Parts: sequence; structure tokens; C-alpha cells
Amino acid sequence: MTGIRRLPAFVLALLMLVPMQAVQAREMVSIARPDVNLRTGPGTRHEVIWILGRGYPLEVLARKGQWLQVRDFESDEGWVHRSLTDRTPHVVVKAKVANIRSAPGTRSRIVGKASYGEVLRTLARRGDWIRIRSESGRVGWVARRLAWGW
Repeated sequence: MTGIRRLPAFVLALLMLVPMQAVQAREMVSIARPDVNLRTGPGTRHEVIWILGRGYPLEVLARKGQWLQVRDFESDEGWVHRSLTDRTPHVVVKAKVANIRSAPGTRSRIVGKASYGEVLRTLARRGDWIRIRSESGRVGWVARRLAWGW
């Protein structure tokens, strides 16, 4: 094996620990209309599981024609027609309550609160913070660990 360099066993073991999902960026979409049906399968003949509101963020798992298999922040899965989604970034609050702050940091003034399941428009990201706009129009910063989406 002259000329062939072997990786040490511990390096190979570490590489095996890195999940493939971490290597690949997840594809996200958000709901583009006020009331969109999330279905059990890819087609209008499939049962409606949930009705999702505008901005609701979803992770794309698979595609079948014009249908997207998606997952939400609670790991619920279903199908939605691609034309009813867009790439406008949103997050959903996954904590019981999330403080909306005037600037990115826990010492910044609290300017509002968002509740579990509330959808917020993503305006910017800075480190562990997301600048958001609520449905009521309030703009501020939320800790990334309190929200799901992009």
C-alpha cells in the first residue's frame, strides 16, 4: 500500500457519528395562503389532517409531482401542494412563551411576548437570535432556541 494514506480509525469513527442531515441543509417552505389543507397523501382525495395558516413553516421531506411531504415543529407529517407554499422565512414559537426583545440579548428590554404555536415572520438572524415581525406588526428579537423554522 505504498503511496496510499490511511485515515486513523478514530477519525473514521467520528465521521460516522455525523448524521447525514447535518451535512445536508434542510429545505424549508412556508404556507403562502390564509387556509391551506395538510393532507394524509399527495392529492386532493386524501383526508385533511390540519388546516394551516399563512406563514406556517414546514420542513420538506420528499416530493411527489407537485406535492410536498412536509413535517412541522411538532413532528407532524403530511402533504401540501407546492403552489400553496413559498420560500418566505418564518418561525413558530416552540416554547410556552417567548419574550420579544428590543435587541438581540437577554438584557434587552422586553417589548412583547409570543405564545406557543404563534407564527412569526423572520426578518434577520444574528447569532442565536432571530429578528421577527409578529402578525400584529410588532418587530423585535427572539432567542433562536425558543422557535422552530428558518
